[in-house]
Amino acid sequence: MPALKPSSHRNVTAILGPTNTGKTHLAVERMLGHGGGMIGFPLRLLAREVYDKVRARAGDHAAALVTGEEKIIPVNARYWIATVEAMPPDVSVPFLAIDEVQLAQDFERGHIFTDRILHRRGTDETMLLGAATMKPILEKLLPGINIVSRPRFSKLLYAGQKKLTRLPRRSAIVGFSAEMVYTIAELIRRHQGGAAVVMGSLSPRTRNAQVALYQSGDVDYLVATDAIGMGLNMDVDHVAFAATRKFDGFQFRNLNPAELGQIAGRAGRYMNDGTFGVTGEADEFDQETVERLEGHHFDSAKVLQWRNRELDFRSLDILRKSLGILPKGEGLTRAQNASDVTALEALCRDPQTADLIGNQDDVMRAWEVCQIPDYRNISPAEHAYLVNKVITFLQTGRKHIPEDWFAKQLSHCENLDGGIDALSTRISHVRTWTFIANRADWLEAPLFWQSRAKEIEDRLSDVLHERLTQRFIDRRTSVLMRRLAKKEGLMTSVEDDGAIHVEGEFVGRISGLSFAPDTNVASQDNRTLKTAAVHALTVEIGARAKALTMTADTELKLSREGFVTWQGHGVGRLAAGDNRFNPRVEVIADETLEHILRDQVGERLQKFVTRYIASQVEPLMKLEAAENLEGMARGLAYRLSENYGVLPRDVVAEDVKNLSQEDRAKLRVHGVRFGAFTVFLPALLKVHPTDLRILLWWLEKNKDSNAFVAMPVSPANGLTSALADTAQPEGFYQVCGYRLCGTRAVRVDMLERLADMVRDRVFWKAKTPEEQRPVGSVEGGGFSVFPDLMSLVGCSGAEFEQILVSLGFKSQVKAVPKAKPIAETPAVEVEGVAETIQSVEVPIEVAEPAVEETLQAVVSETLSDVPAETIEVTVWWPKDTGPFRAEHKKPQHFKRSENKSEHRKREDGEALKPRFNKGREKFKREAPKAFEKPVVKEKPLDPNSPFAALAALKAQMKGS
Repeated sequence: MPALKPSSHRNVTAILGPTNTGKTHLAVERMLGHGGGMIGFPLRLLAREVYDKVRARAGDHAAALVTGEEKIIPVNARYWIATVEAMPPDVSVPFLAIDEVQLAQDFERGHIFTDRILHRRGTDETMLLGAATMKPILEKLLPGINIVSRPRFSKLLYAGQKKLTRLPRRSAIVGFSAEMVYTIAELIRRHQGGAAVVMGSLSPRTRNAQVALYQSGDVDYLVATDAIGMGLNMDVDHVAFAATRKFDGFQFRNLNPAELGQIAGRAGRYMNDGTFGVTGEADEFDQETVERLEGHHFDSAKVLQWRNRELDFRSLDILRKSLGILPKGEGLTRAQNASDVTALEALCRDPQTADLIGNQDDVMRAWEVCQIPDYRNISPAEHAYLVNKVITFLQTGRKHIPEDWFAKQLSHCENLDGGIDALSTRISHVRTWTFIANRADWLEAPLFWQSRAKEIEDRLSDVLHERLTQRFIDRRTSVLMRRLAKKEGLMTSVEDDGAIHVEGEFVGRISGLSFAPDTNVASQDNRTLKTAAVHALTVEIGARAKALTMTADTELKLSREGFVTWQGHGVGRLAAGDNRFNPRVEVIADETLEHILRDQVGERLQKFVTRYIASQVEPLMKLEAAENLEGMARGLAYRLSENYGVLPRDVVAEDVKNLSQEDRAKLRVHGVRFGAFTVFLPALLKVHPTDLRILLWWLEKNKDSNAFVAMPVSPANGLTSALADTAQPEGFYQVCGYRLCGTRAVRVDMLERLADMVRDRVFWKAKTPEEQRPVGSVEGGGFSVFPDLMSLVGCSGAEFEQILVSLGFKSQVKAVPKAKPIAETPAVEVEGVAETIQSVEVPIEVAEPAVEETLQAVVSETLSDVPAETIEVTVWWPKDTGPFRAEHKKPQHFKRSENKSEHRKREDGEALKPRFNKGREKFKREAPKAFEKPVVKEKPLDPNSPFAALAALKAQMKGS
């Protein structure tokens, strides 16, 4: 490239300096001072902002806007505002300026800025605006250039690292990906009410709307990519870097100090000082970087990106080669291939498309098509396909893009549904079609399609702005936070149902003594809403606390989970205390409640809990505090208290055995029952005492835990047994009043009733021939299972057998003779037996002949085809020791001793129950229930019944 003469640069002035030096403002004023002018900006958004200012001062007829996607050109336009890429090449103006010239170093767009720096001039004045790092390279490339350095109007200071939730107002948080921007904006919304979002992928209309939200004060935070470093004029006081690495289109890399300074410099407008720092996971800046950013000392630009502008259009291949020419001057380097060069190379490889391009005009037109921006950013191959398609349309047929095809492409972008990413993608697509529509010779009706594409883009941009606002801005919280920041008074009201309104907005409800924020607001916003309603909360909660201290016990409830409720809301929670029957109460109240009132509420709730516990587990508390118990009785009472009134008998079998009759009597007076399997207090097995015992046991079990542990669920009320849950903690079923028996948990009082019924059936040996054995009993202490036994514990079959085995019973299969049917006796049918006879356990001997006759007839009729002469049935035998021993079943007659001061004891050591009659103390033996039943006289057998024959057969077998 031939060197430019120094004289050609004498009217070129470079205004260099950091951000906030007024460079852009100076250029606009200089342009308006001339009769005409042109300024090239790096962003369409910035160009639109300056265009609006120039139009307001010079008039609509004098200002023109030219970008790749928008052209507003009055007939007599004097002032041209354009993006650097779209600056009209054939317009001559007295004043010309290029903004942000340091972008000449950018790998993707730098060559365009370099071309404008070297070759675009105003007839009277040319101004280059940029960073001070450009001074050496500009002096080298443009000898004779005038350099003017401008100092920053305000100071820029480092503020260190801050949490995202602690950033000051009027802050801009910078990230380098859409995902990071969305995450930060969502967090700011939760804590501060909302944030505006600015990204390069947004349309200018959407970005303008988002910036307007921030500038108007609707939100005090801005979350953006490094797009804010390119001349967006906003009132930012602090810039926080959430990251310092970015993908530059080729690789991930750390930002250099000059790039960091360009972004950080957006803090502080005009004379207001600004600060910068880091937040999130970004590492703090080292001291050297801080000093360079505060002092604006950065490394000078070494080389600028360059591309040959003297292109040869004789053919596609010659054009491609001319684009690859290397620069000859120092300080310039050939730019890497951009999307337009990639598309051109794809055309050169396609022989069908290459054949359509015959002359130089065709090549020039093809190169124009290759310069369609790749806004869609799908893939290089997809972009090359679009370029190829457009060239084919322009070189064949009517030499225009078919309107039906173009309309179809636009129609794909009209869908307004979807989220932020979907709308952003559609805007990127429609920007491509907008760029094509702005080429006047590519479509037959370009003005119509320009307006049509702009209409779709505007609608998409408005919907995208709405989606961003909905997602990242909570207007209610934002307004409240802004009013609170200004220390303005807020109108608050409290309804009868506890609803709180601030400035007419529902913010939450008072539940009990606590503030419950609106459920439609995220939990992180609670502090904001509470701050807004703090005055109303203090007054209302204080009044409620005073009312609670004077309420009656009947107005308070204690839930199964340990919460004290008042008017349906929790106001206290039980926690383990020094004594298992005296837990302490923790008040559940808002922090706005005064300490004095909080203490008074705590004392009131403690009194209620103490009285409630005393009323529900009174027998257990009296047993623990009994003064007439000593020795072994005192130890057993303590064990019962320690186990909340339910104690397996086998655990204390020796202690019970060694108790004297006097001690047993004393314990019975306190409600203790000595069952066959459990020693317990029956009064504590009711619903409310049981719930309270479980709660007290759970509090004591978890008293060392710092966190609140949810209490396990007990079996439903009314169940005599339930399927055991092996995941329940040890001891849980016992305190519930259940005993684990195989796979089921059986209520202890039901087990004792089962023991009583078994005891009634156990028969050892008849004393006289006339004595009859109980129904279902077997001589020697055995018994067979009847349905009433199984219904007692709510299960049958294998589960019931597991219960018996767990209680120490053992089973034995015995054979029963099967009677033969007698023809004269009609068969007796029992409903439901015939179908299940093989699974029904038949008693070995029954006392009532009618029942025996019926069952034997049914058995014989149903199993008549079975060759065996006997039926196998299961017989259960009690354990050798304990309440089912043989000697316990012997009849004993009460006798008074000769000295009348002592009474006999049962052989198992149980004291006989005292009886008081007319002031004299008499004793009566407490006999087992089996011996209290009336003796049933044996009925004579009917000689014609089948059982008469069976009895004769039995006698014959005994004789043999």
